[in-house]
Amino acid sequence: MISEIKVGVRIVQELGELFEFLNQIQKNYYLVQQNNKYMSGIAKSAKGGKGGKGGKGGKFGSGKNKKAPQSRSLKAGLQFPVGRIHRYLKQRVSAKNRVGTTSAVYTSAILEYLTAEVLELAGNASKDFKVRRITPRHLQLAIRGDEELDILIRATIAGGGVIPHIHKALFGKQTPEVGQPKE
Repeated sequence: MISEIKVGVRIVQELGELFEFLNQIQKNYYLVQQNNKYMSGIAKSAKGGKGGKGGKGGKFGSGKNKKAPQSRSLKAGLQFPVGRIHRYLKQRVSAKNRVGTTSAVYTSAILEYLTAEVLELAGNASKDFKVRRITPRHLQLAIRGDEELDILIRATIAGGGVIPHIHKALFGKQTPEVGQPKE
């Protein structure tokens, strides 16, 4: 009973960390979006036409105020590709439904978090074996060693082997050695 409570507390803590991480990403994404809207409003209010002050056109200084395009992954502070995941989400949804932009950001953040978690545990397993390369065996030990990941990832990992376990019934009875008092 106590171990189940400990597992429940651990799950709640990890979910809290995940939601905190996702909320931070969402805040960063909205801040960047607001900044882009503000900057585009300033650019539109500039004087247009050729010559004179500001605006497009003319031979000199064209493109001075242009910012380099910024990917959605960079805006959200993620390593995983938000645009590609958005494209995949749109492909998988039926034609009548739409996919919001923040859903791709959220999905990318979740995938990045889970990948980092698995890689951290697999790296620890490879350190235990005193090797520098993560193999499928290390991934298997990492995933099966963590209760939540074991529930989430029920796939067979090729080349992962099995988890070492000997059932108690196979040990047999312990016989006392000669000269040892019986208890």
